[in-house]
Amino acid sequence: MSGEDWYCRDISGQMHELVAFIDLGLTEVINTGATFDGCTFRRCRFNASVHTDAAFVNCRFVGCSFFDASFTGCKLVGSMFEQCSFDLMKVSGGNWSFVGMPGADLRAASFSDMRMHEADLTGARCHGSTIRDVDLSGTLLHGADLSECDLRGSDLGSLDPSTVELKGAIVMMNQAIVIAMAFGLDVQVE
Repeated sequence: MSGEDWYCRDISGQMHELVAFIDLGLTEVINTGATFDGCTFRRCRFNASVHTDAAFVNCRFVGCSFFDASFTGCKLVGSMFEQCSFDLMKVSGGNWSFVGMPGADLRAASFSDMRMHEADLTGARCHGSTIRDVDLSGTLLHGADLSECDLRGSDLGSLDPSTVELKGAIVMMNQAIVIAMAFGLDVQVE
């Protein structure tokens, strides 16, 4: 499917499997419960779109724009993002486990109350972003910039502080202890 414009459409409940969407306009689309399985999105615009309880499973996004897009309770398990922009994207709830976002610029994105179990955030630029109450267990973070990032409540057990930038990151006391122990410190509680 190439060059179509779905501007302001309600695509709720639609099902697409193994479809390639090229230069598709999804600006201000409303999507409740639609399913995309194994689809490819190339140079698609998801700007200001609203996705609720939708699924984009094992999909590939190449050169897509997610400006001000919101995903609430969505499932993106196994999806891969390449050369996409995520300015003001908001993700709340849902499951983004095994997602690939290596090198992604997530500085103006926010993620909360969700799973990103074993995701690939290698080299991701998250400076100043919000990643709160996110399950990051097993997530690849080597070379990621988490400086000034709000990480409160997120699982940082797989974080190797010697391979990421953490200056000014906001964490809770129990997370600080996990990070200190990862540095090899013997943390004593009086």
